[in-house]
Amino acid sequence: MSVTVPAPEPITAFPPSTRRFDVGIVGGGAVGLATAMALAKDRHLSVLVIEAESTLARHQTGNNSGVIHSGLYYKPGSLKAKLCTEGRELMYRFCAEHAIPHERCGKVVVALDPDEVGRLGILLERGRANGLADLRVLPIEAVREFEPHVAGVAGLFVEETGIVSYRHVTRAFAKVVRAHGGGVHTGAKLLGVRRTDDSIVLSTTRGDAECRTLINCGGLQSDRVAQLCGVRPGVRIVPFRGEYYQLKPHAQKLVRNLIYPVPNPAFPFLGVHFTRMAEGGVEAGPNAVLALARHGYSWRDVNWRDLAGTLGYGGFWRMAAKFWRTGFGEMHRSISKVAFHKALARLMPDLQIDDLEPGGAGVRAQAMEPSGALVDDFRIVRGPRMIHVLNAPSPAATASIAIGRYVANLV
Repeated sequence: MSVTVPAPEPITAFPPSTRRFDVGIVGGGAVGLATAMALAKDRHLSVLVIEAESTLARHQTGNNSGVIHSGLYYKPGSLKAKLCTEGRELMYRFCAEHAIPHERCGKVVVALDPDEVGRLGILLERGRANGLADLRVLPIEAVREFEPHVAGVAGLFVEETGIVSYRHVTRAFAKVVRAHGGGVHTGAKLLGVRRTDDSIVLSTTRGDAECRTLINCGGLQSDRVAQLCGVRPGVRIVPFRGEYYQLKPHAQKLVRNLIYPVPNPAFPFLGVHFTRMAEGGVEAGPNAVLALARHGYSWRDVNWRDLAGTLGYGGFWRMAAKFWRTGFGEMHRSISKVAFHKALARLMPDLQIDDLEPGGAGVRAQAMEPSGALVDDFRIVRGPRMIHVLNAPSPAATASIAIGRYVANLV
């Protein structure tokens, strides 16, 4: 996945006239900017967004697969189910209003053997409970009318799924925020938080700013931001890297839209799949391997503080004891193109190993309980004049506008 990173903004201090705000938001990804948009545009509050990186959407938002998720997988009644279903339609509407290239193209979820057909039925029931209207379980012959080269015994067609570039979406969010008087500042790393009688003072690399309410949308750093605020998050962010291959141009005709396997219900990752990208090309992946840094986009990226934080966490070892076989399989696919191709070829036997070339990678900010349980739902908690978004991996980009409105209601 080739990514064009926008030029960084010039690093300057906050103007003296705009150092006091109703709300300060930490994090310039989709959730942080969508929350700022809801507060500035709909609630007419003064908002400051600070982003440590030199560009917006640098991490989870800018390195995901660009899917507008339908809401198929999530437990009915959960925040994920509610906000993804609501946010999906809000995202389609926002993209249309702001001329952001996108497409409601649909996807197929494929059962590769008879044992998986029953899990397709469970997905069908869950999707209908989440309001998906046009779900269909199809025999493989009918599935091949959508994806001629797919293997398997049956499939589920999901009409509401789509594709978009969330980097474009996030920049449009920022434009709306600024148009309504909000401040969006990159290169503003949070250094400390100090409370006064009537405000919260944010110390950053661009200077200090005051706000009445703080919202933490720090993604990969969200637990640490909470700790800076004097709040015990109760979870630890454990980074998982997802690596992609790209289909070479001559092989892209093998995939029309999106092709997914039936996911493992015990693991919060969807398995390697094929995704046609809104900006062109087809991605294959991702796997899910432990990253050696919170911004660890390859095996060469090692941050000893981050790694010690993971390996020193009892919850990690409890999780590893349960999923060690899955973990080794993911690592094998990471270091072996042959193994990665073998997983993809189960979905598409016509795919040759030479059809693949290295793509990009993203890092998922996965919140983990001390018990080792991977937090499955969005985790949003309140503190004194603070709101902390502590778990917002996929489908947070899809649901970002709905999450922003939800957090604005809490404010």
